[in-house]
Amino acid sequence: MLHGTGHKHESRKPGDDATLAPEDAARFLSCYCSGHCPEDHENNTCKTNGQCFAIIEEDENGEAILTSGCMKYEGSRFQCKDSPRAQPRRTIECCQTDFCNQDLQPTLPPPIDPGEAPGRPYKWQTERQRYHRDLEQDEAFIPVGESLKDLINQSQSSGSGSGLPLLVQRTIAKQIQMVRQIGKGRYGEVWLGRWRGEKVAVKVFFTREEASWFRETEIYQTVLMRHENILGFIAADIKGTGAFTQLFLITDYHENGSLYDYLKFTTLDTQGLLRLAYSAACGLCHLHTEIYGTQGKPAIAHRDLKSKNILMKKNGTCCIADLGLAVKFNSDTNEVDVPISTRVGTRRYMAPEVLDESLNKNHFQAYIMADIYSYGLVIWEMARRCVTGGIVEDYQLPYYEMVPSDPSFEDMLEAVCVKGLRPTVSNRWNSDECLRAMLKLMSECWAHNPASRLTILRVKKTLAKMVESQDIKI
Repeated sequence: MLHGTGHKHESRKPGDDATLAPEDAARFLSCYCSGHCPEDHENNTCKTNGQCFAIIEEDENGEAILTSGCMKYEGSRFQCKDSPRAQPRRTIECCQTDFCNQDLQPTLPPPIDPGEAPGRPYKWQTERQRYHRDLEQDEAFIPVGESLKDLINQSQSSGSGSGLPLLVQRTIAKQIQMVRQIGKGRYGEVWLGRWRGEKVAVKVFFTREEASWFRETEIYQTVLMRHENILGFIAADIKGTGAFTQLFLITDYHENGSLYDYLKFTTLDTQGLLRLAYSAACGLCHLHTEIYGTQGKPAIAHRDLKSKNILMKKNGTCCIADLGLAVKFNSDTNEVDVPISTRVGTRRYMAPEVLDESLNKNHFQAYIMADIYSYGLVIWEMARRCVTGGIVEDYQLPYYEMVPSDPSFEDMLEAVCVKGLRPTVSNRWNSDECLRAMLKLMSECWAHNPASRLTILRVKKTLAKMVESQDIKI
């Protein structure tokens, strides 16, 4: 019942730099168990590599039942953030010291009153109470005729701001039919799926990429994360156990594929270029911006921005995807939350300070400015495909003529840091007002010194003026 993924507790000897797969970490934590004791428990004690938990749940008779146990690494942080508005009512609390869950005393959240929240849609209040846990199937009831858009809109207006309830996500994940594979990467595969006839994208992660799955899921569940220029999140789920664990992330489906795919076969006019550059800047700006308040949002840096991680929408704008490496910043604690992952960004798009390892990992602004460098390279890819005076360049990746097709860290370090090279531009760019302005913009994004780069807010404002002057409808 309780599984997912969470904090990685590294079992390593002093001086040992090897990274363990999360599921291989030693079980180092002892917890009290009652009602959730594994077969190998002794004297109501279990051991885990994750967290201890205590959960209070309302049974079918309305009685409060308190149980406790060990939660394995795969799932702890995800499940410990269960919705306070779950149906039936339940509260889970987790802790990370030996036998700490003996002292936990979770209390049930107050019952949801259909009339409690003025201004909230009555339909969502009443139907949310019809979501019930089937004790056999662990599924929520989703009324026939409800579209994904309906569910997400109702969830947002219900005040949670952080996506669908977990049980609804799991139910949607179980009901999806996989149609065909449409992509593959080092993290896993992407499939076209259908839920009640609606097309969705299903990202299936390799088991070894669990940290990426968890981080991406966690970031998408962040309050106020939804934005038209960030890939729309629908659900996440884990299926199976042990070696056969499958990690799913379900999102909106965009049939035009990635910006990389699109630019290879499509040319742009000035309006198309500005629409793409501006919408990508809007998505990145939403990520980078902290929203204050109790229902606020942390600032987030992407860390793997590239044309393959930006998806094309039907209306000619784009949205940012693949948040498996993202870093969060909490200004209250001044803490930089870096994901536990063996994965690093894409070498071709790495900023000079990442390549020469001078980036200050404890300073959140450093990650933000590294994103800006990558954004500059993406703008270069777009601008090459913009037709002016009947001329256009073929599609190429940044640094295509300076490094091998699969460049090593050393190849990029030599080109970007030692030689100080940047992508070359055609002479025609200087004779076109729009491309000339874009060249200035990208040059200020990929400056060697991070402090000299533009902020994404400045980029967005500059592009907005260009959009306005061209009278483009975004």
